[in-house]
Amino acid sequence: MAVVGLAVLVLYATAAFVVYRGLLDLWARRPAPATTVLVVLGLALTFGYVSYRGGVAALRRELDTTELPRARAPDLYRRVEALAAEMDIDPPPLAVGRMGMPNALALGGPRDGLIVMDPSLLRLLSQPELDAILAHELAHLETRDALVKTLGSSVVRTVTGLAVVALLPLVILAVGVARALAYLRGGSPREITTATRRAYTVATAGVVVLLFVFTLALRAYSRRREFAADDRAVEVTGQPVALGRALLRIDRAAQPADGLLSDLAIHGDEKGTLTRLLATHPPMERRVERLADRSGREVTVSGQARARGGRGVRIEVR
Repeated sequence: MAVVGLAVLVLYATAAFVVYRGLLDLWARRPAPATTVLVVLGLALTFGYVSYRGGVAALRRELDTTELPRARAPDLYRRVEALAAEMDIDPPPLAVGRMGMPNALALGGPRDGLIVMDPSLLRLLSQPELDAILAHELAHLETRDALVKTLGSSVVRTVTGLAVVALLPLVILAVGVARALAYLRGGSPREITTATRRAYTVATAGVVVLLFVFTLALRAYSRRREFAADDRAVEVTGQPVALGRALLRIDRAAQPADGLLSDLAIHGDEKGTLTRLLATHPPMERRVERLADRSGREVTVSGQARARGGRGVRIEVR
């Protein structure tokens, strides 16, 4: 076991040295810093765009989307066209898909967009409420939010990958030392595997922290874009209360209560701080509070239960 441990240490140390020399050689041959940054950023954005286009196609297949013919919903199309004209974007086609809950999703940008809706959304919302949700999705198309977030994720993955490559010699050496020590102690195969995994985790901890920080930043950006889309929808429709009601209806339908008290309570966001930080959308209550603030009125939804209020804003669901 001692001989094997020493052999493992020599093998891993040699591999770490070879990788280290290779990285030094690449670094010595690198182009100018500005060129390097442009090349890396260009590749990240290119891969991100390809991923985005493929992701849109895959999402449409997964949702089993079917374009809604204009002849079946002429009034809905006219309202979407009026909202799109107000935002100076091309009116997108409308499609229905199987989302499993009342919801809407914007795909694409201001000139090639598509809005996918679950059929239940059309039955759940009144006309002003549906218009407000459609305006919210059009706001996402207007600023290409889905594409920007995908490109941001691609840049994060690229930077994280480069950090992993830079730390590769240290990771190889740390794993080799851990395995060698496990052999020298006469550890069982399970103990050797455990030691290897622990060493890998410790050696890559910095990369994990970096990835976590970037992920928090991306999620915070995503939540801000939801607020911005809400504000843009209110600006276009002039109906903050309608959007607030629509959000409450969707939230209620997406999280149905069970039992005898189901008509007396509405589900809130009983989640931990970390979960909220990693969420792509702000808490529904916070969004409705902002809309109620803008309208100066209470946001009410007929036939539902009382919702929590905050910041001096009473959100009552009757």
